[in-house]
Amino acid sequence: MKKVIDKTVNLNLVGVNGNAFMIMGVFRKQAKKEGWTSEEIEDVMTEAKSGDYNHLLATIENHCEPLNEEE
Repeated sequence: MKKVIDKTVNLNLVGVNGNAFMIMGVFRKQAKKEGWTSEEIEDVMTEAKSGDYNHLLATIENHCEPLNEEE
């Protein structure tokens, strides 16, 4: 699946409640924190909601790239 926009947020979804609304909320909050525009966030949300739960999860995951915090 291709990215809706060519950006990612520093977010690891492992351990996040699997509820679709929770996943979207965590993503939205992190994207805002990282300076994404409302339009960029809504573009990803619109695509995520355009299919089933698996499509939503794949779309959000495709825009997440957790930074390696090991030093």
